[in-house]
Amino acid sequence: MPRNDDDITTDLTTDLSELCIDLAVEAASTAALSRAHQPIFPSATKSSATDLVTPSDRAAERFIRAQLSTQRPNDGIIGEEEGDLTGTTGLTWIVDPIDGTTNFVFGLPAWGCSIALARGDQLLAGAVHIPALSETYSATLGRGARCNGSEIAASATSSFETALVATGFSYRPQRRAQQGVTVARLLPQVRDIRRSGSAAYDLCCVAAGTVDAYYEECLSLWDLAAGALIASEAGAQVEYSPSGTRTDIAVVASSPGIFESLRSVIDG
Repeated sequence: MPRNDDDITTDLTTDLSELCIDLAVEAASTAALSRAHQPIFPSATKSSATDLVTPSDRAAERFIRAQLSTQRPNDGIIGEEEGDLTGTTGLTWIVDPIDGTTNFVFGLPAWGCSIALARGDQLLAGAVHIPALSETYSATLGRGARCNGSEIAASATSSFETALVATGFSYRPQRRAQQGVTVARLLPQVRDIRRSGSAAYDLCCVAAGTVDAYYEECLSLWDLAAGALIASEAGAQVEYSPSGTRTDIAVVASSPGIFESLRSVIDG
């Protein structure tokens, strides 16, 4: 029997999901190896003096782009360090070579490589590899989420008062002050707050149910794309806005049972 277009699309998405995983694992593992053999010093800053860039960030993104230029030469790329590449296939790779660069520099474990694949605004596949924890999170649209190949599920809690909530903060001092006010309002109403230093990892923690919720402002698309799909496919309710933008994005992800309560508090 001839194969229909849906079968072909499914096979292609499966192959590209595997490519997401392979690239994230290899890029992050290479960065981890370089860090183990030599001290890591920031080579530049971006939005503020605390927004760091290292040679490993740039080397990891160059590696990913080189692999994609060979395996998917006609696809587009949105990368944190080296900008956009316009493609002709309608598919775009969204790359954060090291999410959690400050953790990477200081030797903390919550950092990794995040790679997502999108068609327009629709996320199709994503992977996040955290080398210090030997954890690889992945998802394909409509097929659930996994960690190291095993299915994962988000928290099903409906108790806002006992929710463990993750968050993060902007690199800009004025924004951090505003975010501190939000945390102060939220903290008495939930179990506790966690702050890992990596948006991609926090979204994967929502997917795995190791936190009940996560919210953050001032993110970029490469920070959250893979993690947002992974959390959503694991059963979390995920929203980010404004949609269709690259920077200054706010995201909320949680158990569906506490989503509205969380959003109500953080919106003030």
